[in-house]
Amino acid sequence: MAGRDSVLITGCGIICAIGQDRKQVLESLLATRTGVGPLRYLKTGHTEFPVGEVKMSDAEMESSMGIAPGTPTTRTALMGMMAMREALDQAGLTAADLPRTGFVDGTTVGGMDKSERYYLDFIGNDSRNEYIGTHDCGSCSEMIADRFGRFRFITTISTACSSAANAIELAADMIRLGEADIVVAGGSECITKFHLNGFNSLMILDHGQCRPFDRDRAGLNLGEGAAYVVLESRESALRRGVKPIAQLSGYGNACDAFHQTASSPDGEGAYLAMMKALADAGLEPADIDYINAHGTGTPNNDLSESQAMRRVFGDCMPPVSSTKSLTGHTTSASGSIEAVICILALENGFTPVNYAFENTDEGLVVPNMKLEPDRPLRHVLCNSFGFGGNDSSLVISNVSEN
Repeated sequence: MAGRDSVLITGCGIICAIGQDRKQVLESLLATRTGVGPLRYLKTGHTEFPVGEVKMSDAEMESSMGIAPGTPTTRTALMGMMAMREALDQAGLTAADLPRTGFVDGTTVGGMDKSERYYLDFIGNDSRNEYIGTHDCGSCSEMIADRFGRFRFITTISTACSSAANAIELAADMIRLGEADIVVAGGSECITKFHLNGFNSLMILDHGQCRPFDRDRAGLNLGEGAAYVVLESRESALRRGVKPIAQLSGYGNACDAFHQTASSPDGEGAYLAMMKALADAGLEPADIDYINAHGTGTPNNDLSESQAMRRVFGDCMPPVSSTKSLTGHTTSASGSIEAVICILALENGFTPVNYAFENTDEGLVVPNMKLEPDRPLRHVLCNSFGFGGNDSSLVISNVSEN
């Protein structure tokens, strides 16, 4: 491979609307089973919008993590803890390893779920003041980390829907530069009223099942979840005797700054991010076997991303799908959730299906609608695009390719 040194992935963990761990998520992907449905856990009057919620209450997650009832925590942190536990376990990392392990976390709403619930108590009777300190994004990262031990460092990134992907890129840079041997990276994000009302004010929520790349797409379904990958230098993996499950071969970030929320018509930022990722990996477009698209289901994003993918791949377009029709749009966590989905596809040899797609449009790519088991994958591209045009792409490869 002609690109820069690959960064090994030695573990991953995930929780989202289609599963509470890797096994459940894989089963849902192979069954093309969506987790989008009626809103259940967020306390709001706006129940008309289907969402991709994690199928656990806060109390159930607290019990799973052994957290005593009444301990101040947030849904973002709880989901992050569950994904972190699975990632550390697969990588064989214990509390004794954490002082030389970094943690880069991506989130935007942080602990806003509890701030929304207890705001009137904050200003009225001081009965829930312990939750004031759980509001900001960094506090959620610290709560996740503190559950497992003392990490060498903790950093939080907030770039909207590209947060988790950018967390992975920053972690990989640190490993390539020799600043760290092992870094856990990804993101966690719960659904909040801020999310629901904010996206509704932009008029980009679908009142039914979202349909990425469909001619009649009407918007996105919000989702929630968390996922982390353990990134490690080759030397560290050899020293620990751990077997990598995949490798981060390349990545790219670009910001076209076209608009605060809209994507540029020609997908310039997305195009630049994908081209940078391919160049970083030393690959040609024809080397990519599958694209996990950002694919939100909004009219603007899907058209813009389709234009960008056509600019990059031309007549050699690989199978494309958006798994957001299964998980919902998990916003800041989407980059890592979809990266783990890509790892599962590489490990198990299949291309995820773009659920609910029905009608083609000449301006859009035609997504993959047929599950192809036993299809060897070498390299996959995972796209995550954020507000403000902050766009990131990851190239994840089968370990046998290097």
